[in-house]
Amino acid sequence: MGKKVKKEVEPPPKDAFDPLPIESKQAATVVLMLDSPEEDVLAKACEAIHRFAEKGDENRSSLLGLGAMEPLTRLISHEDKTVRRNAFMAVGVMASNNDVRRLMKKLNIIPSIISKLLPEEDVVVHEFATLCLASLSVDFTCKVQIFDHNGLEPLLRLLSSPDPDVKKNSVECIFNLVQDLPSRVAVRELNGLPPLLELLRSDFPIIQQLSLQTLESITKDAETRTAFRVEQGFNRLLELLTTKEFSDLHVDALRVISNCLEDTESTKLIQGTGVLEKLLQFIITPTSPEVQTNAVKAISRVAQNSENRKILHEQDVEKALIDMLVTENEGVRTAVCRAVAVMSNNLSSKDTFRNLDGIRPIVQLLNSEGNEVKEAAAQALSSLTNGNELNAYAVSEAKGEELLVRLLQDSCSGAVIHAASVLTNMASQEALRCNIITHCAMKALLEPLQSTDNHTLISATQAVAALACNADGRAELRNAGGLLPLVKLLKSNNTEIRRNACWAVSVCANDEPTATEMCKLGALEILQEINCSLNRKNKFSEAALQRLLDSNLSVKYSLTGCLSHTDIIADGFYDPGQVEKNTLLLSCCSVNPYCTVSKGRQEDEKQRDEDGYKPLQVAGVVELWTLPYDAAFHCLITQAAKVVLPQNEEAETYTALATLVCDAMGGPVDIEKQHDFPWQLHLSELKFELRSNIIPIGKIKKGTYYHRALLFKALADRIGVSCSLVRGEYCRAWNEVLLSSSPKNGFYIQPQRYIIDLMHQPGNLLKCGTPAATQYQTI
Repeated sequence: MGKKVKKEVEPPPKDAFDPLPIESKQAATVVLMLDSPEEDVLAKACEAIHRFAEKGDENRSSLLGLGAMEPLTRLISHEDKTVRRNAFMAVGVMASNNDVRRLMKKLNIIPSIISKLLPEEDVVVHEFATLCLASLSVDFTCKVQIFDHNGLEPLLRLLSSPDPDVKKNSVECIFNLVQDLPSRVAVRELNGLPPLLELLRSDFPIIQQLSLQTLESITKDAETRTAFRVEQGFNRLLELLTTKEFSDLHVDALRVISNCLEDTESTKLIQGTGVLEKLLQFIITPTSPEVQTNAVKAISRVAQNSENRKILHEQDVEKALIDMLVTENEGVRTAVCRAVAVMSNNLSSKDTFRNLDGIRPIVQLLNSEGNEVKEAAAQALSSLTNGNELNAYAVSEAKGEELLVRLLQDSCSGAVIHAASVLTNMASQEALRCNIITHCAMKALLEPLQSTDNHTLISATQAVAALACNADGRAELRNAGGLLPLVKLLKSNNTEIRRNACWAVSVCANDEPTATEMCKLGALEILQEINCSLNRKNKFSEAALQRLLDSNLSVKYSLTGCLSHTDIIADGFYDPGQVEKNTLLLSCCSVNPYCTVSKGRQEDEKQRDEDGYKPLQVAGVVELWTLPYDAAFHCLITQAAKVVLPQNEEAETYTALATLVCDAMGGPVDIEKQHDFPWQLHLSELKFELRSNIIPIGKIKKGTYYHRALLFKALADRIGVSCSLVRGEYCRAWNEVLLSSSPKNGFYIQPQRYIIDLMHQPGNLLKCGTPAATQYQTI
């Protein structure tokens, strides 16, 4: 072997100093040292800044003001390992200050930090780099920057670091990042579930908790839930749930389970893992309210699926839920009521809740002070009473009507919506509907009908439609001023609100006073406009318009030109003249009316006595117009009853009535000489005599086609003879009747329509569609 050569050491330059101990009590001096070219000075300066910054946020603000961040940002990328490590220690602690974080964003420090998360880097660098990122990741812009610079992958890798501080900081940063969807998806794609699940076995509760909270967030994604099942995630959670020492983690674990149970596959899986049994155990075993609440929420998630509801029903979950209603914690009660609402989608569960007397305590919760529990109780009752008559009666037996009506005026829109829904369900039973109305439900619905919330308006209009089936309900709505907001809702741009409002209007129009009031408020014009629109009209708007017209035959006849045999003319009907098709009809017609059908004197006087009638007078002028007495019409009714009703054959009945009408209106008129018939002069004289455009029908002694047709219809309706009234052009009108023929060869022949001649050959029956009938309509 050769001789070892001793290397000579060069002596230091004569102008070089020996190493000096650096001490300073001034932060400004230390900050200036961050610009030193000597690595030893830089390392010690960074270390001093780290110690100073650890003492409090005031010191961190002071360092910021002295300009420490710019040089520290550069030094985290220094070539010297010690300088780099100490600089990271200082930066990591400084990042907890809000102002420091804002400056870090401007200095674009995040790419430099992420680049130092490599496996070969010092563990202390990992610790303080992840600490810095955890602080920065609370800011949305910083989260985006971390994601865009691929910071998630090294953070997930560091979850397996041997250092617990690195794990804690990394999982905290990941938790902040996964609040945004792209990061949630990326965690699954980067296979981040296994290290997160492994953290559940950590010796440090804070790491376990952060891991659970991260899992809760990422399992909102359906594909992540699938990966969670593949990675045996339920088994890891079950380890926590069955360990008493981990009771402080049970709430977070239950939240993860609740997310996963949105999938049917997960629900099937937990039946074999014992998770379902553990959930039920948390419900029936006294534990912390928060644990119970989250266990019930998880049960609600399970019950979203119909098959799962059957399984829960077999496990007697209804009894467990009812037993929890006695708890004093409102959070638990709220969760239970919402679980009841979901479980009640199962028909058997609906009956079980009633049979176990579970409806009564839920009704009592409507009296609670908390908005959430009241809303949840109303939601449960809405589901329980939907399509279930016995449950509706059970709510009534628990004195629920008064509480539900009171809830309609609650400040919580959710409570109002569900309360209105319960009342709608109950109102399908007439007895319950009457009870609800006695508690002034229509008056209570006045405020919801004027809400700005669409869901509230939908529920309110449904309730009005259900309760308006009763005359008392319609009267209460009318007297409370509820018709105006209801009519206004016909103009809603929301399809469902408009449809419900149309349905409510059609129900309310079942009586004439309500229909008349709605017409005065413009309902008729609005519905006409809706039905002229291809996009806005629907079967409900058409039904509402028809119902309004059926309750106001004068307007119907003016608008449609036809009254069917089911449209019975009553006192006060008048013919205001024809309105052109597709023309909006004003509530107060400006055209000249020609005839009025009025009642007899005795009926008129009796009604006035009952109503306590007193005409309003201002300065001696009577302001209120009253329906005049028509003695001649009264006599015609009596004659019709004597002459027409004794007839045996249908045709003879119509002929007899036609003859009576023709004689009363001036007799037959020759077709060739009808232009000489002075009916127009006669009507002008009557108008002058009465000083009114409205002429009682009985006073007309010389009437043309439409006068005679109107009189025929009015008399026929009074004595129970079926006919229609049809308006034509050029002062034409006629009556159509159906006549049956005798059976031929054992087969019945369909009844035929005929027009009755009242003008020329009274009683002559003209088969519709024949030349004679057409001539009668168009001459």
